[in-house]
Amino acid sequence: MKNVGVWIDKQKAHIVTLSQDGETFTTLFSEVEDFHPSGGSRSKTRWGPQDVVQDSKYLEREKHQLKNYFGNLAKAIEDADAVAIFGPADTNEKFNAEVLENHKALGKKIKTVAKADSMTENQVKAWVKDFFKK
Repeated sequence: MKNVGVWIDKQKAHIVTLSQDGETFTTLFSEVEDFHPSGGSRSKTRWGPQDVVQDSKYLEREKHQLKNYFGNLAKAIEDADAVAIFGPADTNEKFNAEVLENHKALGKKIKTVAKADSMTENQVKAWVKDFFKK
């Protein structure tokens, strides 16, 4: 039996694998850029138009980077028997939706998608062990 717990946010995913051989802890880093677009610029004329920042370009690029990140993470845990996904914000829910849509075999193995705050490595390991003891 191979149980996997994944703590995930936009920057990294901590993967805890529990099996008969023991436990392993790995970290998968994403390549999602941290976008902070600044405001537009004024024209040279006194009451001229302002340039507007196109947020849609940044959001579209982030969406594609997240899809690539989720694909790499799904490949890393595809041989699991049971999966628990947890993490802050809504990245865990986005990952769950991506798995259910594009990795159906792995989607059937997901046991929970839970909210969890930022955690240390030891806290992540303890959370996964406690979840799969139940």
